[in-house]
Amino acid sequence: MAIAERVGPAVAHVEVERAGRRSRGRGSGSGFAFTPDGLVLTNSHVVHGARSLRVTFPSGSSVDAELVGDDPDTDIAVIRAAASDLTTVTMGTTRRLRVGQLAVAIGNPYGFEHTVTAGVVSALGRTLRAYSGRLIDDVIQTDAALNPGNSGGPLLDSRGRVIGVNTAIIPGAQGLCFATAIDTAQWVALEILKHGRVRRGYLGIAGANMPLGRRLARHFELSHASAVRVESIERDGPAARAGVEPGDIMVALDGRTIETIDDLHRLLDASRIGTEVTISMLRRAVRRELRLRVAERSPG
Repeated sequence: MAIAERVGPAVAHVEVERAGRRSRGRGSGSGFAFTPDGLVLTNSHVVHGARSLRVTFPSGSSVDAELVGDDPDTDIAVIRAAASDLTTVTMGTTRRLRVGQLAVAIGNPYGFEHTVTAGVVSALGRTLRAYSGRLIDDVIQTDAALNPGNSGGPLLDSRGRVIGVNTAIIPGAQGLCFATAIDTAQWVALEILKHGRVRRGYLGIAGANMPLGRRLARHFELSHASAVRVESIERDGPAARAGVEPGDIMVALDGRTIETIDDLHRLLDASRIGTEVTISMLRRAVRRELRLRVAERSPG
């Protein structure tokens, strides 16, 4: 397949050594070079907590690498291989991707050759639960089979452009391929290169999804059937300083509906850090509006 011949040289095998309390653990996955001077995209779950990294390309070149940064919430990581003049991939976009289009998944589970599976895009805009607990948005699903050793490799369109970063974090996902959209991956990579991490806001609460009940929703003229109940509050956090109390039911942030914890996570992106927001909540059968300043979530 011409696509594999053209892109395959950019797809690397990533070997990982992790330092454990009693013994050292090893793991591996795939990645792909996106700059000639050694920057490689892969999965966060492949390299998170790595003590050392080594990257091997199909040419036989094997070099040490370092973790630049990773984002468990999107399962994306950037590593830097001690190499130059690498063959690189061509980045695409998911904006014009359609269900039914050809998709090719490439991995390098062994280091000396790449593996290729082909299928079609079977779903777009899916969400996938990352190992951090958050949802990865805009996930691509294809029927191109994916095994764990191919995690972190590129998903390509019919012209050989990268449209996603393959992930196999779902147990038993063999026979399907799930990929973080390349638009998301490129944004994450840029954040990592700028800040060493993806910056996100936080309120300092722990919450739980809860049904509102038809009568309650009708009384407060709410169009949604669920919201987020505040379970606990961090001392001296933004929510505590604003007067949020356990048992409050959060229904909106700056007028944007909050139906689930995931909705709240999506709204608390870097643009909210340091800004004041209005939280709409129900407390003892009364609707209240509280203003609070969003803080930055600590890394890790």
